Amino acid sequence: MPHPLANEWHAADGIHIDVRGLSPPEPMVAILTLLEHPDTNDRVFVHHDREPVFLYPELAERGWHHQIVAGEPGEVRLLLTRQE
Repeated sequence: MPHPLANEWHAADGIHIDVRGLSPPEPMVAILTLLEHPDTNDRVFVHHDREPVFLYPELAERGWHHQIVAGEPGEVRLLLTRQE
């Protein structure tokens, strides 16, 4: 189930979730909710206002790897991949 405040969409490169403009802890809640959904594939792009350092331990605990990738100016874009 999508988070009510985050914008989610499917694209050829994976699932995207835009949490820009949300106040903490909503970005983390939205991202973790998406990752726990059984239909979530192995590639998720996160569009964020800032680097979510408190999210990283939660991702590792759930078996996800993060990488900062190129995004729009002023955006922190993460590629999340499920660890083997």
